[in-house]
Amino acid sequence: MTKAIAYTVSVLFHPLLIPSYVLVTLLAINPFMFGVNHVWGNEIILLQVFLSTFLLPSFSLLMLRQLDFIPSIELEDRKDRIIPFIVTGIFYIGLAVFFVKTPNHSPALLSSFILGATIALWISFIVNLFTKISLHAVAIAGFLAIVLISMQNLDFDHLLINLGSVGVISMSTRTLLMLIILFVGMVGTSRLILKAHAPFQVYLGYFVGFLTQFIANNFLTNY
Repeated sequence: MTKAIAYTVSVLFHPLLIPSYVLVTLLAINPFMFGVNHVWGNEIILLQVFLSTFLLPSFSLLMLRQLDFIPSIELEDRKDRIIPFIVTGIFYIGLAVFFVKTPNHSPALLSSFILGATIALWISFIVNLFTKISLHAVAIAGFLAIVLISMQNLDFDHLLINLGSVGVISMSTRTLLMLIILFVGMVGTSRLILKAHAPFQVYLGYFVGFLTQFIANNFLTNY
């Protein structure tokens, strides 16, 4: 993998984009959980997740850069991550509380993922006070975990992805799982190639992102 490809992978799988990817994946797995029959059927929840987990945190990051609170949006130094962590964490907490407190608004799997992502973010914040942790690894491992949790909780062996006017795509659960595992490997490799993190920081990110999804799912199951 060249540096150009590694950079592209890092951008496409930016941590703030993963919640939106997860939502689209859950919609593809079972859109009826959301009260619709195709991926793009629930515009409100798509907008809520994209706004709270990507658009607002990204805008805040740009504002912090413009106001010279951070030297770069790349956040290469762990000390530069402190304020963005807190700001983004507030947006995630707001969305997680809203979903958990209004179970009729979103399916349990989405609420579980958002809660797990919020827990992972704040654990990463604490870890970041001592050493860098790969947020790319945290996010993509959470993606893998929620897919595994979905396979445990939902009875399906194929996805019929209804893209509306685009058409319908059929995919087996095994293919989906292998695809996500491939993404996990690509993301970790790209961060190492770009020298953004040491191997330990990537593995730590995988551990935090994966474990917190199961913690959140177990909590909501017994909530």
